[in-house]
Amino acid sequence: MQSLVDVPAPAKLNLFLHITGRRPDGYHLLQSAFMLIDWQDTLHFEVRVDGLISREDLNVPLPADDLITRAARLLQAHTGCSLGAHIAVEKNIPAQAGMGGGSSDAASCLLALNRLWGLKLSTGQLAQLGLKLGADVPFFLHGHNAWVEGIGESITPVELPPGHFLVIKPPAGLETAKIFADPQLKRDTNHATISVFAADPYGFGHNDLQPVAERLCPEVHQALEWLKNTGLAGKMTGSGSAVFAHCPVSVKPGAMPDQWVSRLCRNLDVHPLLGWAASDS
Repeated sequence: MQSLVDVPAPAKLNLFLHITGRRPDGYHLLQSAFMLIDWQDTLHFEVRVDGLISREDLNVPLPADDLITRAARLLQAHTGCSLGAHIAVEKNIPAQAGMGGGSSDAASCLLALNRLWGLKLSTGQLAQLGLKLGADVPFFLHGHNAWVEGIGESITPVELPPGHFLVIKPPAGLETAKIFADPQLKRDTNHATISVFAADPYGFGHNDLQPVAERLCPEVHQALEWLKNTGLAGKMTGSGSAVFAHCPVSVKPGAMPDQWVSRLCRNLDVHPLLGWAASDS
């Protein structure tokens, strides 16, 4: 096997995001439900025998040391693999959206190179590496919609009914660190249970980051108002700035402001790469 093409890296939506406390080291404790959707990046991999890691940006310029190249180098260093890879990236998931695009790219990179280089690491081993890259990476590696707790390390698979979701990304982005550092952030939401969530997964809860995000980024508020005026109940996903609403498949979105990006997405039962790690085969 010398190449892998059309490797998907799907986005996620946070169906809710509650901040339940804060650890002494400053990390926030959260509860959330992560849902995979069919808005995705596409990666292509080709083996390099010289051991180098190179990247080609097919449509959107990425930072020189992005999570994809960092993931490749981390896997290479951890395993002592002498092979390298050329990685071509078609970037479709918006940046600074709260949709996990960078983390998903890193997870798909780990899964693809684990297979391409013949390393045979398990999902658990890859997840330990992924956690060094970002808190959301293990979720994408495990490959199931999930109830997530702690600082993102506690992941429990959940089943979700099929649904369609209108996702809107205004042009402005948000820095996660600024939201979590804001003194007005609510950090004491009561703990929820999976059973209560499961009774109404698309209507349950709220996003504790949303009020701060709306204040820091007025376009988040504008997008939520647009959904409301369309008759849809919107929420922000993650730390934004993308917002979404569960909606009928027949919905016909009206005119939006220039430069807003929108897509009618469906959720996924499982990650399309589920089964690629050694422990899943």
